[in-house]
Order: sequence, then C-alpha cells, then structure tokens
Amino acid sequence: STRRPDAITFFIIEGLADLGKEKMVLFVILLLGYMIILGGNSMIIFVALTDSKLKSPMYFFLYNLSFVDIIYTTSTIPTMLSGLLAGMKTISVLGCFLQMHVFIQLAVTGRAILTVMAYDRYVAICNPLRYTSIMTKSARVLLVAGAWSFGTLCTLPATSVAFQRSYCGPNLVKHGWCDPSSVRRLVCGDVTVDNIISLSCAMVALLVTGVFILTSYILIGVSILRMGVVQRLKAFRTCAAHLTVVSISYSSASCVYISYRPSLYYVFTSFKVRIIVSVLYAALTPFLNPMIYSLKNKELRESIGRTLMRLRPAVVL
Repeated sequence: STRRPDAITFFIIEGLADLGKEKMVLFVILLLGYMIILGGNSMIIFVALTDSKLKSPMYFFLYNLSFVDIIYTTSTIPTMLSGLLAGMKTISVLGCFLQMHVFIQLAVTGRAILTVMAYDRYVAICNPLRYTSIMTKSARVLLVAGAWSFGTLCTLPATSVAFQRSYCGPNLVKHGWCDPSSVRRLVCGDVTVDNIISLSCAMVALLVTGVFILTSYILIGVSILRMGVVQRLKAFRTCAAHLTVVSISYSSASCVYISYRPSLYYVFTSFKVRIIVSVLYAALTPFLNPMIYSLKNKELRESIGRTLMRLRPAVVL
C-alpha cells in the first residue's frame, strides 16, 4: 500500500516508560555497559590497526567485528538511554526506519563476519600449509565485503516493505527502540505479507550463517581427531574464543525468537521480560566480545597491555 496523506509522521517510543523505579537502575547499568562496549571494542580496533604483531587475518576480521558491534549498539542504546531519562522519546518515521534497517543489517552482518571467522579457523587448522596463500589481503577484503553485502540483502526486503506501509494511531511503539514487530502492529491493514517476508529473511540469515559455521566446526572436529595431544590443545585454544562468542550470539537470538512467539507474547509483555530480553540481545554479545577475546587470546591480551603502557605517560602528562 502507499502512504496516506493523513498517516502519522512520527512515532513515540514508550516501551521503557512504565518501568517506574527500575528506570534509573536500568539507565545506570545500560550506560556503564555502553561505555564498556565502546571502550573495549575501540581498544581492539586500535591495537589491531597499530600493533605490527597483530597482522594475521584473524585480527583483521576481529576488528571488523568490533566496528560492527560499535555501530550496532550505537543504533539503539542511545535511544534507550534517552527514553529512560525522558520517559518517552519521539522519532520521525524516516528516523525510525533508518534505525530499524541499521539494527537488523548489522545484526546479520555481525553473524556473517562470525561465519567468515569460522572459515578462517577452518583454513588455519585443516589447511595450515596453504593458509597464507588462501587468506591473502584481497581475499580478506572480499570476505568482509561479502558479509556486509549479505547483511544488506537479508535486510532490504523487510525494511522496504515496512517503509511503504501506512501507519495508524496511536503512534506508540511498545518497545525501547523501533523494533520491527512492535512497529508492524501499527500498520493500517493486513501485515501477513510483512510477517512472511520478515520471517523468511530472518530464517535465511540465521540458517545460512549457522549452517556454514556448523560445517566449519564439524570439519575442524574431524581434523582435530587426527592430531596429537599437543596439536589438539593448540587447535582448541585457537577456536575457544570464537566458539564462545558464536554460542552466546545464537543463544540470545533464540531467546528473542521465543519471546516473539504469539502464544508467549502477552506473558513476556506482562512481566517486562520481552524488552529486557531484547536489550540483552542488543548489548550482550558486543559487551562480552572484547572480554572473551582478550581472556582467551594471549597475543591480543599482551598487545592491549603494551598499548596501555604506551598511553600511560601521555595520560599522566
């Protein structure tokens, strides 16, 4: 359908307005979490770009993932922080759909980069002699560009259809930001097609990336079984951080999917769990990524230590 002349031109984000005394607690937690996300991921980008010892393909993919995490959280968390302080926040229709598109695209792009990182681990463990010839600089750039393109292709159909709809009052979005399913409830008319397109795009994004990651780790597992004990431990250490991040990312996505099930929607809404689950989905993986990679990766940990030591005199001065 086309946009009607009398259709609403802005939305009111009011999902966080009814939290009462919990608002300030959530505000402080979210603000601290956002600062850690910005600081931790910025540090990874900085050391990966400036430390000559971190020039392997893995760190190239890691700082791209950190960049995605920063933009991904910045698309929603400032809106939530503003909403927690003001109670309600208005946003234009265009701004709402821009936020929606960026959030979904970067969520898919992040998983696509995790898929690329799984392939990188597969090549490093299963084809170590050919690793440098396969993971050339141009190959790395193409893989990251492919991840961004995949995110765009999986996002455009759903957001394009949603933007063409007319929206009726009340223009109240029952969420912390312009969540697609919450905005879709305000459409003037039937949204069956919208739901099918949105679900199809989400399934393609999750299944394609999930199958590729699973296949990579099955092949890695088969290869590890043929190795000696020392080589096995080294291979496990190589994959530990990435496997942990993948597990957290897909587990949080599963929780969000369950919270959107029609049979459970009112239960989740009444206990405010649905919004909390969505907030965790938006912030948990970007929050934990720097910690997990720093704890599991000795090279990265040492590089961050050297960088902090170099910056310390400047801070003192």
